[in-house]
Amino acid sequence: QVQLVESGGGLVQPGGSLRLSCTVSGATLDYYVIAWFRQAPGKEREGVSCISSSAGSEYYQDSVKGRFTISGDNAKNTVYLQMNNLNPEDTAVYYCAGQLYYCSEYADPYDHWGQGTQVTVSS
Repeated sequence: QVQLVESGGGLVQPGGSLRLSCTVSGATLDYYVIAWFRQAPGKEREGVSCISSSAGSEYYQDSVKGRFTISGDNAKNTVYLQMNNLNPEDTAVYYCAGQLYYCSEYADPYDHWGQGTQVTVSS
């Protein structure tokens, strides 16, 4: 079975950086799509970024462009989200999600989800 496990969340000051990891088992990133979503208290889950190795494509939500970078290490079956210049509005639970087909900014198409990792940006 496909399983996704996130790690790397924590508490950082505004302007700081974090690197999230999503390790995939039961599927190879050569033929799998991984997206990052986040959900803040009282808000809907929103798409942050996505990577498709087969398509050679990366996508970012406008609010994180220039600050976040998604990358994959196919040999390690791990996708990373490097988050720089964090601000308090980035505070949320971050989830990785996977599917076989394509990147989507919406949660519905994704078949597998990680447990989530908390990112808190505060002074």
